[in-house]
Amino acid sequence: MSVKPQKSPVSKQWHAVTIVAKGSSCEAARAARNTRYLSAQAPRLPLADCSKPDACPCAYKHHADRRGEARRTDDEGGMSRSTGVTPERRQRADRRKID
Repeated sequence: MSVKPQKSPVSKQWHAVTIVAKGSSCEAARAARNTRYLSAQAPRLPLADCSKPDACPCAYKHHADRRGEARRTDDEGGMSRSTGVTPERRQRADRRKID
């Protein structure tokens, strides 16, 4: 009897990384540090333009999603969306009645 591996709660489809420029990292790493890449499309370390490829201190920081912030302003508060109740309009007389 084989055990099925459980699916990760984080979608691997949107797994992303950013480049962490540590210590005396090169200018190319410092320029790319605020860019979030899908993990499959991230550049390899050391970067192609790295001035110190044999002693590169850079690393990846992993993220569950490719977006850095909430995509919509409604998503920022989580489940606290306003659920305002509109006033009941059926209390008025029916416009079709002649009486």
